[in-house]
Amino acid sequence: MRLKMDWPLFLSILFLVSVGLVFVFSASAVVAEARYGSGSHFFFLRQVIAALLAFAVLLALSRWDYRKLMSERWAFTGLGLVMGLLAAVYFIDREHHRWLRLGPLSLQPSELAKPALILFLAYYVTARAAEINSGRTLAAPALAIALLAGMVVKADLGTGVVLMGIAGAIFFVAGMRRRYFQIASVLMTVAVAVAIVSEPYRLLRVIQKFDPQYKILNWVDPNGWVLGYAMSGTAPPDTRYQAEQAVLAFGAGGPFGVGLMQGKQKLGFLPEAHTDFIFAIIGEELGLIGTLAVLAAFLVILLRGLRLYWSALDEFGRYLAVGITVSIVLQAFINMSVAVDLGPTKGIPLPLVSYGGSSLVSSMIMLGLLLNVSQRAR
Repeated sequence: MRLKMDWPLFLSILFLVSVGLVFVFSASAVVAEARYGSGSHFFFLRQVIAALLAFAVLLALSRWDYRKLMSERWAFTGLGLVMGLLAAVYFIDREHHRWLRLGPLSLQPSELAKPALILFLAYYVTARAAEINSGRTLAAPALAIALLAGMVVKADLGTGVVLMGIAGAIFFVAGMRRRYFQIASVLMTVAVAVAIVSEPYRLLRVIQKFDPQYKILNWVDPNGWVLGYAMSGTAPPDTRYQAEQAVLAFGAGGPFGVGLMQGKQKLGFLPEAHTDFIFAIIGEELGLIGTLAVLAAFLVILLRGLRLYWSALDEFGRYLAVGITVSIVLQAFINMSVAVDLGPTKGIPLPLVSYGGSSLVSSMIMLGLLLNVSQRAR
């Protein structure tokens, strides 16, 4: 079969990675200079190296027939390897439970959990398509999802939510009965609520977002026990600071922005400007036009991914496409929602754009497979 590149999808990916490299440098130069002296290119160079590696992975996976992955070996090995890395990181990174470091190199295993879960579920649902609503069929993936999300949620609630979103989307399109889907939705909601309450800083973020004056909370809990617990965490007393500074960045940018490299919020006013809040820097320097261009690129990924639900050659390719599309777009939606202050502050990167080699490589693994499915579609 002669393969034809899906140019709208490929160019959208290329555009987002290019924007990411430009704004990682713009947003991180001052921070890098402050931390590393003359090393104002520190974060930028690391991101360039990650981007080159990620593009090599993307191109390789886009050409290698994805149907060869339809096997127990790939599905279970990938999931088992990621679970092993997640278990190891709990003992190696005792403070944050996120990073495996080897000299200048670092790996965030939770990022690899997304492609591993997608591959496992796509294989499993395809293999058990005739019995998708059997209790025995649903038990094994439910256990795998619970274990994987549970291992991730302790350190990274946002990624845990994305993993549950991926699973929900794949089972929904696979034809899970509404009753099972409703039960799973309730269980996922309860799990997220427990994860929020289990960490005081998460609870404080939610309270300060939806009840900043504590009026409702004081009415419900006049003794102040809940607020006292929420304040006992390691988060700063004002968890709204980042969101407020991000909104100021968007306001300063206006329709056309203040100009590339001319933003002020990255000068120490907006923490994590090159990672979780890079969208705000884009809004400040390129204005509404720049943010709409980024949003349009993610919309192209969404539309090209959903198209494959109808045009993929087989069920395995269909489930891969749905899981990958939901993973990328859901992450982008959460990140941008937080940046424009539509949700509580949550540390989740903007796919392909934010600084972070693990996130970039993970996203390109998934998008390489999406390109692969697209090139072989009807």
